Amino acid sequence: MLSARSILSNSINRTSLASSSIRGLATASSSLTPDSKVHMNLLESHSFINYKKNLENVKIVQERLKRPLTYAEKLLYGHLDNPHEQEIERGVSYLQLRPDRVACQDATAQMAILQFMSANMDQVQTPSTVHCDHLIQAQVGGPKDLARACDLNKEVYDFLATACAKYNIGFWKPGSGIIHQIILENYAFPGALLIGCDSHTPNAGGLGQLAIGVGGADAVDVMAGLPWELKAPKILGVKLTGRMNGWASPKDIILKLAGITTVKGGTGKIVEYFGDGVSTFSCTGMATICNMGAEIGATTSTFPYNQSMAAYLNATGRSDIAKFADIYQNTFLKADEGAEYDEVIEIDLNTLEPHINGPFTPDLATPISKVKEVAVANGWPLEVKVGLIGSCTNSSYEDMTRSANIIKDAAAHGLTSKALFNVSPGSEQIRATIARDGQLKTFQDFGGVVMANACGPCIGQWDRQDIKKGDKNTIVSSFNRNFTARNDGNPATHAFVASPEMVTAFAIAGDLRFNPITDKLKDKDGNEFLLEEPHGEGLPARGYDPGENTYQAPPKDRSTVTVAVSPTSDRLQLLTPFKPWDGKDPEHLPILIKAVGKTTTDHISMAGPWLKYRGHLQNISNNYMIGATNAENGEANKVKNHYTGLLPLNFVDKADYDKINPDDEVDIIGLTTFAPGKNLTLRVHPKDGKSWECELSHTFNEQQIEWFKAGSALNRMAAMFAAEK
Repeated sequence: MLSARSILSNSINRTSLASSSIRGLATASSSLTPDSKVHMNLLESHSFINYKKNLENVKIVQERLKRPLTYAEKLLYGHLDNPHEQEIERGVSYLQLRPDRVACQDATAQMAILQFMSANMDQVQTPSTVHCDHLIQAQVGGPKDLARACDLNKEVYDFLATACAKYNIGFWKPGSGIIHQIILENYAFPGALLIGCDSHTPNAGGLGQLAIGVGGADAVDVMAGLPWELKAPKILGVKLTGRMNGWASPKDIILKLAGITTVKGGTGKIVEYFGDGVSTFSCTGMATICNMGAEIGATTSTFPYNQSMAAYLNATGRSDIAKFADIYQNTFLKADEGAEYDEVIEIDLNTLEPHINGPFTPDLATPISKVKEVAVANGWPLEVKVGLIGSCTNSSYEDMTRSANIIKDAAAHGLTSKALFNVSPGSEQIRATIARDGQLKTFQDFGGVVMANACGPCIGQWDRQDIKKGDKNTIVSSFNRNFTARNDGNPATHAFVASPEMVTAFAIAGDLRFNPITDKLKDKDGNEFLLEEPHGEGLPARGYDPGENTYQAPPKDRSTVTVAVSPTSDRLQLLTPFKPWDGKDPEHLPILIKAVGKTTTDHISMAGPWLKYRGHLQNISNNYMIGATNAENGEANKVKNHYTGLLPLNFVDKADYDKINPDDEVDIIGLTTFAPGKNLTLRVHPKDGKSWECELSHTFNEQQIEWFKAGSALNRMAAMFAAEK
């Protein structure tokens, strides 16, 4: 039997892979043809790119629909489970898809793996990885914070390491970096379909694939070999023209778009970028844009395959993938001529200004030329207390070099940061490369603190000490989300989102009103000067330094591995299968909470300290809806604790929602004849007054109804798997 300690040391050396093992995994480039077998990555011997099958599917759909397809449609339909019979209508049909890969971060991976274990399978059926990035709290600096996290989360990391080894899953240890950066560096490739247990999975769209954030249950289905269901998205086309200049950056494209669409504008849509502006910036810049598409509610975002992507693949040791993509560029990896979008938004990069979005929402977009007047008019705290760069959204080598060059310019004039300045490298590879090339020292000399290679303050994992909770203050970050209290747990913190370049400029000035394009600073002698326009390197001239080896490959012999779960743990809990439906309509169900106002995923299941319970169903259930405002008492974190099940249903008449009181009881009528497209009835029993009824709709298909009857999809899957043995 292998112990967790021995498994943690059973790792593939990425340095040697990059230098000597590529030939063993990738087909020789000189012999590449459309029929070649090319590995999806340098770390697995069992996964291959399936462009030929993808293109065959696309041709079937093209023939059926008799119309040109957008790039996103090609990627979707290229992964259909049954392209001959699949109903296809944007915004209406439910697609059955076969993703190429599943990626889980350490918080959600716990429950996903616990669920997978209950299916009684011996290994995952789709290539999968787990990434340890969410449980590391930013406190004093990278090494100490990482050591502290490894100690506090030891039982979780041991569980994940042993479970990954047992079920043939790649495991990225604490300190590896943020899941989305690791995916971009190692697993993303043009034309792929990936699902990930994190809302910013779309980051990989910067490498020309569809990467979609899902819940843990969806991930488990795919890990277990089931097709994945997605309502066919509409396609929002964003046409980019011209070329960015000066202080503008790719981040400003998505900040501007968020201001146009609002946080709901992308719901049910894939954002597909096109136009001559697409080829004017880097692959990692495209990843930044796709990453933050989650803030407009988009299903995902993507760019068509181009030479910036090929350059990034080459730089990360994957030149054969780039050459293979070149073969399919004109057939599979670009939109058809004449493809139509459901909606088109045009952005002129020539005139694009840097933007700053916030506070309290990522879609309140203000161009830098107007920030001064808007900030004063709205009474925003003008002193910038903290500037934070990095995160999964903006921690590329290009981001780091551009920020470092601004700092060098300021330092040459005798200036250091007026605000606290924190840097979160996106990966060990980025950290090691900027350490080698000098940018890391530049940040430290500037007064910056380099955090662990993890999510940290971006997701609320920040033990902030410079202010007291309740103090009104301003922070500016290059992160993605800035909802109330998200970063530091303080509802009075005014958090703004900007590019790393603008964050750095604000940190130097210490003032939210500062516009580096027009406003001068004073050097150490009192002389005025303008900061130079930022410039940087898209890719490191000396190549990437992989840094410390942090990857654990599954052992060849997995039969002796035992998954580590303590029966007395308050963080991990083996699952007991849910009971099957009893065949009756449920009656007199209590109402847990009636929510009022905005209810986002942050309100439904808050992150921060609650992340430690993601592997314990009973404990994490105490987190449900505590961030939402309760109509019963007008407060958050005051929710009734009743034991029940959940069935997602919608009010046909939205006005019926307002008629229900928090102390009512309800019956759900019609489950005995539960069928796709057939509405159900909600009978409401007021505490005082007569009962009344209203109509409920649902989106369940036949397969999902079978899951409901069995108690869960996993119950149904386990029964089918047992029957096949």
